[in-house]
Amino acid sequence: MTVDAQASNIADRSIGSILADLRNLSADQVERIVRHQRDRSVRFGEAAVALGFASNDDVLFALSQQFHYPYASEEHRKASPELVALNQPFGVQAESLRAIRSQLMMRLFNEGQERRAIAVVSPDSGDGKTFFAANLAVVLAQLGGRTLLVDADMRHPRQHEVFGVGDKAGLSSILSGRAENKVIQQVAGVPSLFVLPVGTTPPNPLELVERPAFGLLIRELVSKFDHVVVDTPAACYGSDSAVIAARCGATLVVARKDQGRVATLQDLVANLAETPAVLAGVVFNEF
Repeated sequence: MTVDAQASNIADRSIGSILADLRNLSADQVERIVRHQRDRSVRFGEAAVALGFASNDDVLFALSQQFHYPYASEEHRKASPELVALNQPFGVQAESLRAIRSQLMMRLFNEGQERRAIAVVSPDSGDGKTFFAANLAVVLAQLGGRTLLVDADMRHPRQHEVFGVGDKAGLSSILSGRAENKVIQQVAGVPSLFVLPVGTTPPNPLELVERPAFGLLIRELVSKFDHVVVDTPAACYGSDSAVIAARCGATLVVARKDQGRVATLQDLVANLAETPAVLAGVVFNEF
């Protein structure tokens, strides 16, 4: 069966069928839900919740299956609490991320524009850059296009922890010519989202991204994925982020609201302005 056929089968299934499989409902329980649904003139999901056979999260998950909208299971939410766009797709944080996504789509990803990767940079450690990059990748993947998150923070990598993927091999393996197996990993539950972790933390991160191989790799990835998001080291650790931004072609700055220094942020924006990268904007993280 093809992927399209599988997706069609899921979309054709009723909410009741999905909930019954999800909660292992018996025929008698389904009949009780249907009776309650008919008597109260409510939807099947509402009836199931009212009778205690399903939770609101179960109903949201079933709806997400019908509309091909990635929504994390309860187990996944506990394992990856930082992925708010996946764990709480209808919350305030997810709405803010989608608003930023809309701005980026208009500024960077219009049809006919040169395709670029977008580097997420920040002035200081603790600004929420990794959190933002991870969730930006999620909301871009929720559009349906193939999205790749590259962890290029080879000083303090964390994306493998955020997504719960292996880190034995990754970007550093590719750039050092030691990649033997597939290093790009698909995110469980999100068919269109992939992660390229750092792998082994190298002793020479700046030199690796300054070599031609990194620029060639980014161009290859941009040609194979609809969106490429690149996490970078905080600017306080060196010039890695500016070099990476230049290779990516576009950049977005993340700063911590009410904590970061204005002068530091201004210096970073000025440094980025001297690179070939298009500055998409500055985001103030208040979460």
